[in-house]
Amino acid sequence: MAASHAAVGSRSNRAVLLAVTCLGQFMVLLDNTIVGAALPDMQHRLHTQLTGLQWIVDAYVLLVAMLLLSGGVFADRFGRKRVYLTGVAVFTAASLVCSLAPSLGWLIAGRVLQGIGAAALSPASLALLAAAYPVPQERVKAIGLWAGLSGIGLAAGPVAGGVLTDAFGWPAIFLVNLPIGVVLLLIGLRTLEETRNPSAPAIDIPGTMLSVLGVGVLTYGLIEGGARGWTSPVILGSFTAALILLAAFVAVEARRSAPMLPLRLFRQRLFTVSNTAMVVVGFALMGSSFFFSQFFVYVQGSSILRAGLQTLPLSLAMVVVSPYAGRLAAQYGFRIVITIGLALAGLGLMALGTVHADTGYGNVWWRLAVVGIGFALTLSPLTGAAIQAVSPQEGGLASGISSTTRQIGAVLGVAVLGAIVRTRQSGGASFEAGINSAFVAAGAITLATAVFTGLWLARSKPEEGSVAPQRRTDPDEITTSNAASANIR
Repeated sequence: MAASHAAVGSRSNRAVLLAVTCLGQFMVLLDNTIVGAALPDMQHRLHTQLTGLQWIVDAYVLLVAMLLLSGGVFADRFGRKRVYLTGVAVFTAASLVCSLAPSLGWLIAGRVLQGIGAAALSPASLALLAAAYPVPQERVKAIGLWAGLSGIGLAAGPVAGGVLTDAFGWPAIFLVNLPIGVVLLLIGLRTLEETRNPSAPAIDIPGTMLSVLGVGVLTYGLIEGGARGWTSPVILGSFTAALILLAAFVAVEARRSAPMLPLRLFRQRLFTVSNTAMVVVGFALMGSSFFFSQFFVYVQGSSILRAGLQTLPLSLAMVVVSPYAGRLAAQYGFRIVITIGLALAGLGLMALGTVHADTGYGNVWWRLAVVGIGFALTLSPLTGAAIQAVSPQEGGLASGISSTTRQIGAVLGVAVLGAIVRTRQSGGASFEAGINSAFVAAGAITLATAVFTGLWLARSKPEEGSVAPQRRTDPDEITTSNAASANIR
C-alpha cells in the first residue's frame, strides 16, 4: 500500500515537472516567433531602420547560439534545477526590460539578457526531464510530450504577436512572458528536485568567450556594412578581427582536453555535411522569416494583425510535417529525405521572390507552406544524421552542436539577407525589390545545398528508432527562428 502511494506521488511529481519544463520551453519558443509580427510596429515607434530591426532579432539569437552548449554543461555541473530557475528568472526580468525599453539600445540590451536566460533555461529543462525519467521508453514519451506541447508556442507566436501588437503595441509581446515566468518560479522552487552530473566536463570559458566575440564581431560587420559602407575602416576591421578571433577559437579548441566543440567530430563526413546543411537551414529559414511580416505590412499594405495570420502557413506546415520527417528518414535514408526537403524549401523561397504588391494571398500562402514542408523534412533528419555519425555516448553533444550550428546560421541569415536588402536599396531599388532579391538568394543557396547533400551525404539509414526519439530532444528544430532552430530555438 505504501509502495502504491509512493508510486502515485512519484507520478504526480513527474507530471508537475513535465508541466513546468514544457511551459518554460514554450515561453522560449513563443519568443522565437512572436517578435517577427511586431517588427513593423517596433520600426515605427522606435524610429529605427532595418539595421535596428536586425539587431533586435540577432542580439537574442546570437547569445542563444553561442551559449547553448555551455548552458547544458552548467546545468550538469551546478544543478539542473538551479540553472533552470536562474534561466527563467533572467528571461523574465529581461522581458520586463524589453517591454519598458525607452529606446532601441535598451531593447537590444534586454534581448541580450533574454538570450542568456534562454541558453540556460532550454538545455536545463530537458536535462531535468531526462533525469526524472530514467527508464528509456518512459523518457522517450516524456520528451515527445515536452517537444510537442512546448512546440505549440511556435505556431501561436505569429497570431499572438499580431493580436497583442495590434491591440496594445509591441511592448505587450514581452509582457506576456511575465506571468508565465512568475508561475514557473513559484512552482519550480516548491516542486522541482535538484539533480546534477558530478562527472560533467569543466566549463570551456576560453572557447565560449572566443566564439561569442568572433561570431558577434562578424555579425556586426555584416549588419552595419550596409549602413557604414563595406569598405569603411570599421567594417573591414570587424571582418579582420572576426577572422582572428575565430582562428584563435579553432586553435584553442584543438588543444583543450574537454573542448565545448570537439573538432575531431568533423572528421566524420556525415557529421560535417549534416552540420553544414544545418547552417544553411538556419540561414535561409530565419533570414527569410525576418522579412515575412515586413513584406505583408510594407509591400502589400496588410495590418499587423493580418500579417501575423498570413505567415501561419509556414509554421503550421512545419508543426504538421515535422513528426513524420524522422519516420521517412528511417524508411528511405537521410540522403533522399534531406535532399528533397532542401529542394522544396529552396524552390518555395525562389517562388516567394516573385511575389509582388499586387499578388493575391491565394497565390502566396502555398509558397509559404512549401517552404515550411521543405524545412520540416530537413531539420530532424539532419540532427539524426549528426547523431548517427558519433558514438552513442556523444549523441547529446552531437544534438547540441546541431542546434548550435542552426542558430549560427540564423544569426548570419538575418545579417546577410538584411545586407542584401540594404545594398539593393542603396542602389536605388525599392524595398519590395530588395526583399525579392533576399528571398531569391536564400532559395538559391538552399537549392545549392540540396545538390551538395545529395552528392556528399552518406548513403546510410538510421538504426531502427534512432531518429524519431532523438529528434524530440530539440523542439526548436521546428521554429521559424529559431528557429527556430532551431534551435532556435
